[in-house]
Amino acid sequence: MKYLHTMIRVSDLEKSIAFFELLGFAETARYDEPDYRFTIVMMAPPGGEDTPVELTWNYDPEELGEARFFGHLAYEVDDIYALCAELQDKGVVINRPPRDGRMAFIRTPDNQSIEFLQKGEPLEIKEPWASMPNTGKW
Repeated sequence: MKYLHTMIRVSDLEKSIAFFELLGFAETARYDEPDYRFTIVMMAPPGGEDTPVELTWNYDPEELGEARFFGHLAYEVDDIYALCAELQDKGVVINRPPRDGRMAFIRTPDNQSIEFLQKGEPLEIKEPWASMPNTGKW
């Protein structure tokens, strides 16, 4: 058995694509299905093209309440502090800051959680992250 991808439903395809591009992801495939009224866009980080995130957008509006959430996506990162600082500078809210040098959470425009885990051992705890409170659900 081989892991292929994770699918999440999105309410605004372009906004979701832009969000994942902020994370360094690129579009690897697109499937437009006008007869079935949906579009699928595969987005993957550099080096992770074989395990993309599938963004599924249905043409007809639908309520994507939190009951539709499945948990979270998780990605290993080289420097959790640098990534969180870069994303924060670009306007992304860090819902669970990396206070421990090991783990952080953000949310997509549709409130899907994304977890970042520090590669290897946790980084040394440092400010401003150590004293930052959670800013929302994660």
